[in-house]
Amino acid sequence: MLIQIHIKDLAIVSSLELQLRPGLTAMTGETGAGKSILIDALGMALGERSDAGMVRAGCERAEVSALFDISQLPQVHSWLQEQSLEDGDDCLVRRVVSAEGRSRAYINGHPSPLSQLRSLGGLLVEIHGQHAHQLLLQNNHQRTLLDGYGQHQEESLQVAAHFNSYRRLRDELAKRKSEESERSSRLDLLRFQSAELEALALSNDELELLQQDHNRLANLERLRNSCGTILTQLDEAEPSVRSQLARFADELAELSGLDANLIDAAETIASALIQVDEGVTALRGYLDDLDLDPESLQQVEQRLGAIHDTARKYRVRPEALVERQQSIQQELQTTENAGEALEQLEQQVREQRERYFEAAYRLSKKRRQSGKRLAAEISQAMRQLGMTGGRFDVELAPLEADDAGASGLERVEFMVSANPGMPLAPLNKVASGGELSRISLAIQVATSSCTETPT
Repeated sequence: MLIQIHIKDLAIVSSLELQLRPGLTAMTGETGAGKSILIDALGMALGERSDAGMVRAGCERAEVSALFDISQLPQVHSWLQEQSLEDGDDCLVRRVVSAEGRSRAYINGHPSPLSQLRSLGGLLVEIHGQHAHQLLLQNNHQRTLLDGYGQHQEESLQVAAHFNSYRRLRDELAKRKSEESERSSRLDLLRFQSAELEALALSNDELELLQQDHNRLANLERLRNSCGTILTQLDEAEPSVRSQLARFADELAELSGLDANLIDAAETIASALIQVDEGVTALRGYLDDLDLDPESLQQVEQRLGAIHDTARKYRVRPEALVERQQSIQQELQTTENAGEALEQLEQQVREQRERYFEAAYRLSKKRRQSGKRLAAEISQAMRQLGMTGGRFDVELAPLEADDAGASGLERVEFMVSANPGMPLAPLNKVASGGELSRISLAIQVATSSCTETPT
């Protein structure tokens, strides 16, 4: 709470120091006596706009300081700690304005920017002046006061959380649906490509085997002629390689009986003869099995042509077709599952919408109950402030389902009748400044328990 204010060279005040005690302090006096200067000085100390015109004529600067007891204000303590400005249970704010219009601000002796001073000021003081009740005239603030009075801020936060989740899911669903036509077209293409590649039925090692077959079939004549010539030279010519090796092997076997040093050579030639015999057998088998059917080459070339044509169509190397097919099948599965995901998202949107409306209906019920009690308290306070016959009501105007939002299903409106026989009207339509001040005071009295500002 504010316990002391000191003013020097501000407007018509040369020097003023005021000590304040807990409770209500009333300052009275005729018009022009300077009552509003004290309020202006307090606002200046808390970061409101200032200018050189506020400096007392002939003086170099104006200065205002305000001392607050914050021993019962944990929120202020926490704020000062976060800003590294805490100094016990007292908080001193000071503002200096020069005759040139320059301004300096201090919190507990530390130079501070005005934005920081204003943030602190909002935790320390709430100033209400005639026709200066802009916050109370706002529907959002009226709703906040009602929720604070009824102690259902937690329910209000839950409604906002449910709505934000619902809106996020709803926006995601709208985005997915806008992409649905593109997904459908992509799905058709993927299905066609998958079917085409499945019809091609290319296996992992087929291309390599086909290329080997093509090389063999395309060179059949050369293979047959060359292998036939080699076979003739090895076994059928006179003399043949085999017959000569056989003669050499026999002769070396005989000579090795005369000289043991020839045994290795004799055995090597004998082994070579065996290998030649095996080679001759293999060549004869190869020539017997050699396929001279021209249709075989045509079939292989057609198959290779189909593979290469498909590879060009998909803009990949033939060797990469199998990998491309796997990629298409994977994307197809993912895209098909996206349809199921869309259905799941639609279900999530419906469920979250239901959760939001259930929470919002519960909050609306509590607001109606709290609104009746608040209206009765404020009406009584208005009469105590001399507004005989004055009435106050809290109107909860239902919103269309599509207009419901994070704040709930209704618009909160404070309704007032300042005089007997007058219909209730929105608070922001009250014309008399004096009436507006008293009504605002009545509202502050009734809702003081749900606000944390101490002064």
